[in-house]
Amino acid sequence: MYEVKVRDNLFIAHSLNNEFFGPAKNLHGATYVIDLIVSSNKLSSMNVVIDIGLASKLLKECINKYNYKNLDEVDSLKEVITTTEFLAYQLTNDFIEKLTKEETNISKIYSIKMILNESHVASASYEKII
Repeated sequence: MYEVKVRDNLFIAHSLNNEFFGPAKNLHGATYVIDLIVSSNKLSSMNVVIDIGLASKLLKECINKYNYKNLDEVDSLKEVITTTEFLAYQLTNDFIEKLTKEETNISKIYSIKMILNESHVASASYEKII
């Protein structure tokens, strides 16, 4: 399996509005280091999984939708508990949506995985098989 990984970061505020989350039910900030991993069983005709520049550009576009925002105030997320797991899922789907609009052949891509690292001891991820 071939993999390409690019990294960026995301700064958000949110509350996890449920007693289940204890103190995190209140408004707080989170800083994520995001690892995007694109995997393939075969290389493209150019011997790559994905162009690193394209992957970085699209990841940045996905992040910009949420960066430096209070997710509780983002219309599409107002009724959502925006856990790290959910954000990994959302960013993965946002990335795939952007990628499919590009004029690039994605037929060899096996999966897209988004890892949101909250700290050196905790992370959550979502992987979608294409």
